[in-house]
Amino acid sequence: MNKFTMTETSDAEGGAPKLEFPCEYPIKVIGVTGQNLRHRVVEIMRIHAGEIDELLITERESSEGRFLSVTVVITATGKPQLDTIFAELKATGIVKMVL
Repeated sequence: MNKFTMTETSDAEGGAPKLEFPCEYPIKVIGVTGQNLRHRVVEIMRIHAGEIDELLITERESSEGRFLSVTVVITATGKPQLDTIFAELKATGIVKMVL
């Protein structure tokens, strides 16, 4: 089963999620190696977050080389934008997890 989560910082007193938009927001996507994951992830991010500096994109293979994680730092403008990005990543069929 695929797991999709959205991590937000918490307010120390109330425990309620709190982000101040716009903000720099890293999104980590994990998928199977060899499925053109990086290209598809960056393409979706650019549609919803504009141009992304290549220096803000990192990749890392799992120890056995079966999985690839791609982390992209975007300028998040609000929860609706993040929800849309997460939904589109999930819909690709090649994404196993989004953090």
